[in-house]
Amino acid sequence: MKNSSWKVFYFIILLLIVPKKAAAMHIMEGFLPIEWALFWWGVTTPFLILGFRSIQKTVQENPETKMILGLSGAFAFVLSALKIPSVTGSSSHPTGVGLGTILYGPFAMTIIGTIVLLFQALLLAHGGLTTLGANAFSMAVVGPIITYAVYKGTQKIGWSLSLSVFLSVALGNLSTYLMTSLQLALAFPSEVGGIIASFSKFAGIFALTQIPLAISEGLLTVIVINFLRNHNLDDLKALRVFSKEVN
Repeated sequence: MKNSSWKVFYFIILLLIVPKKAAAMHIMEGFLPIEWALFWWGVTTPFLILGFRSIQKTVQENPETKMILGLSGAFAFVLSALKIPSVTGSSSHPTGVGLGTILYGPFAMTIIGTIVLLFQALLLAHGGLTTLGANAFSMAVVGPIITYAVYKGTQKIGWSLSLSVFLSVALGNLSTYLMTSLQLALAFPSEVGGIIASFSKFAGIFALTQIPLAISEGLLTVIVINFLRNHNLDDLKALRVFSKEVN
């Protein structure tokens, strides 16, 4: 890709950064009971191993795509740092992992997403170290898996690239917060109605802010994918982003 094209693209990304301290965060440090914090770390760890192997294989086969991998990480960091206060102890925000999932697959984004969450916990006080496993499972495991499944499914049946990207990213975003709602419900079941009632409450509150955010993230990712297709088509073909030949 020409340097001028990258400069324009990075400028667009920088415009998304809001230079202010967020009023909320991911599931915050110490909010989950220790047994649930450990459980989600245990569930997430196997996906981290798969993610490391996935990135290693892709970089070995296509070393020229390292810059796009870094771009995917920066995109996820910026978008997931934009917070809107929601359920107590958590927040609503774009996830940003849909772009990298479409480019590199779901397991690669488990690594990238977890690194993003780690940096946010250490540098921005968003989330925490004890809750990193839970946050990573919802944003860097469940979200990418749903995104990838929907994207590949819609491409297979012949839907347009833009529609496939939009739908997969939006649903991946929503699945992240359904998972977060379930995590909170499991840790804090309602006295009346138990886990189901608690999940309904958390998911209902999240929906107020998350649905428009999912739509916005889907549209933004479509713009980015189309930008990459126009300026870096060869790398997208190398990454097998398209289900059929694209000129």
